[in-house]
Amino acid sequence: MNEAPSSTSPHDFPREVIRGAVVRFAGDSGDGMQVTGDQFTAAAALARNDLATFPDFPAEIRAPTGTTYGVSGFQVHFSSQDVFTPGDAPDVLVAMNPAALKTNLRDLKKGGVLILNSGTFNATNLKKAGYDVNPLEDNSLEGYTVLSIDITKQTVAAVKDTGLSNKEAHRCKNFWTLGLMFWIYSRPLEPTLQWIESKFGKRSDLVAANIAALKAGHAFGETAEVFQHRYEVPPAPVEKGEYRNIGGNTATALGLVAAAQLAGLPLVLGAYPITPASDVLHELSKYKQFGVTTVQAEDEIAAVCLALGASYAGNLGVTSTSGPGMALKMEGIGLALSVELPLVIVDIQRGGPSTGLPTKTEQADLLQAVYGRNSEGPVCVIAASTPGNCFTMAIEAVRLALKYMTPVILLTDGYLANGAEPWKIPNVADLPKIDVKFRTDPAGFHPFLRDPATLARNWAIPGTPELMHRVGGLEKDYDSGHISYAPDNHERMVKARAAKIAGIASDIPPLTMEVGDDSGKLLVLGWGSTYGAIREAVQRCRDRGLSVSHAHLRYLNPFPQNLGEVLKRFERVLVPELNLGQLVKMLRSAYLVPAESLAKVQGQPFKITELEEKIRQVLES
Repeated sequence: MNEAPSSTSPHDFPREVIRGAVVRFAGDSGDGMQVTGDQFTAAAALARNDLATFPDFPAEIRAPTGTTYGVSGFQVHFSSQDVFTPGDAPDVLVAMNPAALKTNLRDLKKGGVLILNSGTFNATNLKKAGYDVNPLEDNSLEGYTVLSIDITKQTVAAVKDTGLSNKEAHRCKNFWTLGLMFWIYSRPLEPTLQWIESKFGKRSDLVAANIAALKAGHAFGETAEVFQHRYEVPPAPVEKGEYRNIGGNTATALGLVAAAQLAGLPLVLGAYPITPASDVLHELSKYKQFGVTTVQAEDEIAAVCLALGASYAGNLGVTSTSGPGMALKMEGIGLALSVELPLVIVDIQRGGPSTGLPTKTEQADLLQAVYGRNSEGPVCVIAASTPGNCFTMAIEAVRLALKYMTPVILLTDGYLANGAEPWKIPNVADLPKIDVKFRTDPAGFHPFLRDPATLARNWAIPGTPELMHRVGGLEKDYDSGHISYAPDNHERMVKARAAKIAGIASDIPPLTMEVGDDSGKLLVLGWGSTYGAIREAVQRCRDRGLSVSHAHLRYLNPFPQNLGEVLKRFERVLVPELNLGQLVKMLRSAYLVPAESLAKVQGQPFKITELEEKIRQVLES
């Protein structure tokens, strides 16, 4: 943090130029924290800061107001330099009630700024949050810079002339808070004013009230003598191009639409609503003009079978779900690999087992994805590493599914799905076409004729003249496609399906280092959403002179061809995962290397400091 020449407001508040900050908004699930976080994020993006976000939702749809069960949070890390994570600990915590303070204070940096809505710290709310004594009065908040403001009272006063009921007036306090934060970080009000007019345009009283609250919060910063200065975060250096903020679910949906266009196929999504995957269904439903059909099926089994039927008819069949839904879809996925049709399954992982932690993140579906079918049922499994990377990996899932006539499972998770980052919008003309070949020649046809290079069977659309055929779950004869119970034939078909998936390894990029040297004392190998935290931790450790490198897997079945060679070039291998060591099991089995696990299953992503500490421990030992 360094001081810059001051630029002053009408009240002569100096602006301190800082590299970046981490801000967390927390409040009751009805306090509008997600909207507040989204608008603050948009302001950071318009200021051309690099950023990453972490929305944190309660699982209960209607948790009792004021309880810790209903706390909703939104953290954003914005900076003038590259950002890879939403940040370990907030510099600023905005707590709208005692429950939000109770559940979030442990994460706030010592000496950090704590903005509290004192108007909610009454006896009832304190009891609901589990406080015996008001923390505003017992000196328990020493060590923080505490700004205790009756935001509720300030908001009601600001909107009193708009005619809103008392209940509706209280709902405007998130915009009052946002206005204050815009003042602190020198953000303009205009983009949010336009958003309010667009969002609430059908009710002029809500437009007037929210605008009044936003401006009042900003004016409070100008007039109240509780701040020493304002902050300014300069733009981050970025590659030229057009950017937008994008979340993982939106990126996944756009990637699927782009892939269907690149392949020249209609896209059919069969899905059943499930957290945190439902937004893929919602997003894809907006693209009917691009030949996208979305069907909300009656259950997960119907959803996968619907998508498979669409593939049988010559469409791009896709289904999306989370862990519990994957368990229900497995028989349908087994049918897809048996009939060898292209199918993309998007699994947005969450905490489990069973219902588990619906709104929290985890990486514990890996073994289910790779091994979770009856008999010998190999499928291709890939994983996205950042919200923006979900777009790229969705296209890759479609490419592989169509080229190899196989189901492909794309793994993301709740952290990627709900998080956001700046994303450079690609030029559609630069995206590679996806070749699709339908069988039309009847000469010598049977449905399981294979391409010698890929072992993919030919794709004949039902209704093509003289290419009538049927598919089903019973084993087929390798040479005719008819049902066969012959022992030797079954083994031949099982091995052919396995060889087809193994052959994909020759069609994917080799593993390369994200950070560090190609050999050394320690390799930190990650997959999925651990990318940002690992990259930052490894870079910090290298800056201290430690011999450590970072590689990241995006292809999990099959592995990249050079993975074994890479592992052997390091003395030790550490694998951080949001599970109990599932990738470690696979690595030890495939390569007989003593890979070490760093496991975390708390429903929360890794912190950079957790990884730094483990890296140092491993190297010191």
